[in-house]
Amino acid sequence: MNKLLARITALVLAATAGAAFAQQDPAALAQGVCSACHGPDGHSISPVFPNLAGQQPAYITLQLFAFRDHRRGDPNAQAYMWGMASQLSDDTIKALATYYAAQKPAPGQPGASALMAAGEKIYTQGVPAQGVPACATCHGAQGLGDKAFPRLAGQHVDYLVAQLEGFKSGTRSNAPIMLAVARTLTPEQMRAVATYASSR
Repeated sequence: MNKLLARITALVLAATAGAAFAQQDPAALAQGVCSACHGPDGHSISPVFPNLAGQQPAYITLQLFAFRDHRRGDPNAQAYMWGMASQLSDDTIKALATYYAAQKPAPGQPGASALMAAGEKIYTQGVPAQGVPACATCHGAQGLGDKAFPRLAGQHVDYLVAQLEGFKSGTRSNAPIMLAVARTLTPEQMRAVATYASSR
């Protein structure tokens, strides 16, 4: 009985997703498809998936194009987003970006004081000895981002760490600036700066 119910539920969800993709309506897509991972309000269900609420629309647009065109090849992009984005038109991508940008962002949560202090120093001053610029230069003093530079404030700490690790290893290679920035960061520095950035 449970297996039958699960199968029926899966079929209903598939039908709903298909209808939403066919309509190419951003609200329908966000609520009927994207919400499975990113939450109904753009606040994701897991740090595996980023919060999208309040994100810079230009950044969301760039990432969805990169997913659709297979130019962002980190493992989670391939596993979750290549297939989803392949069904989106240019106009729908832009409409989705506008939709999520208009949602209320997730609030930042401060972390442990030692991490916050270390992260603040990296975020505001960089690590000159390692060739790392201040994160605030591109992402803003409050982590709100600007156009193609994403909002970091309120993002999951573990998600931010995973992106830094991807840039350092080269598994995420669609942001040349970040490849250079993350290259010399240690795991401890990544965790610290992610904790501070998320808290804004």
